[in-house]
Amino acid sequence: MRALGALQTRYPLVQAAALVLVLAYGAISINGFASQSSINAMLVLSAILGVAAAGQTVVILVGGIDLSVASWVVAGASMTIELYGKLGWPFVLALVVIVVAAAVAGGFAGYVSSRYRLQPLVVTLAVGSCVGGAILASIGTYVNGLPPPWLQQAASPAGTTLGMPLPPVVLLWVATAVVLGVFLQFTPAGRRLYATGSNPRAAETALVRTRWVWTAAFAVSATFAALAGVLIAGFSGASDASLGDSYLWLGLTAVIVGGTAFGARGDYWRTALGCLFLTALSTVLIGKGMSTSDQQIVNGLLILLVVGFYARERQLADRI
Repeated sequence: MRALGALQTRYPLVQAAALVLVLAYGAISINGFASQSSINAMLVLSAILGVAAAGQTVVILVGGIDLSVASWVVAGASMTIELYGKLGWPFVLALVVIVVAAAVAGGFAGYVSSRYRLQPLVVTLAVGSCVGGAILASIGTYVNGLPPPWLQQAASPAGTTLGMPLPPVVLLWVATAVVLGVFLQFTPAGRRLYATGSNPRAAETALVRTRWVWTAAFAVSATFAALAGVLIAGFSGASDASLGDSYLWLGLTAVIVGGTAFGARGDYWRTALGCLFLTALSTVLIGKGMSTSDQQIVNGLLILLVVGFYARERQLADRI
């Protein structure tokens, strides 16, 4: 058991086995579950959720949490449709405006939280409320329009890549997972991020600028959430004020279920596995006729199970 526990600490074996079991059960018990169109749809939904959860993973690794993700998802989708589809802006210019706004406001939240020792839940909730209010005041509760045709193709489950029946957004997510995974595990900046999350005081003694690490982490979180909104605009061509709520909570669930814990435990590859598992599980539950409330109960039980398992271990800061 100790050997298995050590392996689970290094590799998400339980999550991988759970994903295989859910996929096998769905393929056996639900007609069309294993079809190409169904698989592509699950991959696209996992990719969008994975982009939304990427920044949240970074924030949780440094010991924080970002509640502004929902607002930035709405902002990314609404601004894409409004600026490109209605005002006729070039897509690149619209994307630059979205990314810069998200990075600046997200970084501001991280800096204020670190500088004044404020709880990041409160700061990001306040920033998210301001962003959501600004979108409602300037664009409205609901907006629909035409995103760039290539973005629609990229985010569509029916999209192809170089003739292969694989949506481009899935390849984009794979590239994101590789780059972010390598960054976290094998670069000096990634090691500084883990050091900040495991023990901020020790990290500062080792000359790590923890305040700027926090600032960058929250800037990255807001940016990824806004980019997820851009992908959603291509996927659905519409946005409303409640669009981002599911991505906030599902993203948090994916991070936790994947095995990333608060304060320098885990990585983005675990989050990606959590996104795949949650999407497959939701598809199975829907196929079995379960409602949204039933799915929320299942997700809550999963979080309790995973948190209960990792809570039995000593804190990482106590082991270094």
